[in-house]
Amino acid sequence: MKKALKIVGKILLGIPIFLIALLVITGIWNAIAMAGEKDIVKDNPGQFVEVDGHNMSVYTEGSGDHTIVFLSGWGTESPLYDFKPLWSKLTDDYRIVVIEKFGYGFSDEIDGERDFDTILRQDRVALEKLGIEGPFVLCPHSLSGLEATLWAQKYPDEVEGIVGLDMSFGNDPKYKTLREGKAQKTLTKLNKLVRLSGINRPLLMISDNEGLSKREEKQYIALVCKNQANDTVARENDAVSGVCDEITSSPLPDTPTIQYISADRIDNADEVKACDEIVAASKNGKRIELNCGHYVHQFESEKIAKDMREFINGLDK
Repeated sequence: MKKALKIVGKILLGIPIFLIALLVITGIWNAIAMAGEKDIVKDNPGQFVEVDGHNMSVYTEGSGDHTIVFLSGWGTESPLYDFKPLWSKLTDDYRIVVIEKFGYGFSDEIDGERDFDTILRQDRVALEKLGIEGPFVLCPHSLSGLEATLWAQKYPDEVEGIVGLDMSFGNDPKYKTLREGKAQKTLTKLNKLVRLSGINRPLLMISDNEGLSKREEKQYIALVCKNQANDTVARENDAVSGVCDEITSSPLPDTPTIQYISADRIDNADEVKACDEIVAASKNGKRIELNCGHYVHQFESEKIAKDMREFINGLDK
């Protein structure tokens, strides 16, 4: 019995030692890899535009009578490549624009508060400097739904439609509490640990990235390892309460909208109610449930692209 207990004790002691050694090895490997990726993360397929003294990356492709602006969810390290399964199916008919906010993609990390009025102003300045004029069809994923709602409230002439990709709702009374809660802070810390340890690099190397070339895959991995839960991105959580209060202090926008809800969120009564309020306020609103995960634009890009064409065609009538 004593011998068995000793063996169990050695195994239990060996597990944390093994994990620490693994983190050290992956951390060193990741640091060496990142040093060799400095040039590839500077090779931006889009354009840099100076906003508030820093470089913001904006990617554009295609042409047409309507401009679709993609706004990424919180912590999406590479918006350009994250949205590619969807935007690549729309460039034959529309001008697509992918804004990479500060801290995301190829854009600079910056200091200072990341309140949503500032984020909205910076995105509008970037578009103006590039000569990209509205009205826009905003296509926000997750947390950027707050920015899109605010955009439509404050500048309704600039927004002709909103396609919500499992977006967040400022009129959900429990949302700001959720974003400021211990669980969200723990998740942010865990993401930072993953970035610093480099433990995600081997997983990223075996992932299937739809529609990306070999070089784009290398850029994607490099951007994830560089950007995951960086301080610029993390500070956005501190501004959620303020923007939710701002959104609910004014009428919800009457902007035409499609709102996609994923299987991950359809059982959340508060989110569905908030979504239905957005749809009800719209001149032409629709809620569509999708049996897939939160990144709906990757799981259901074919369907969403088809729906978007029908929706945008309806804006001209």
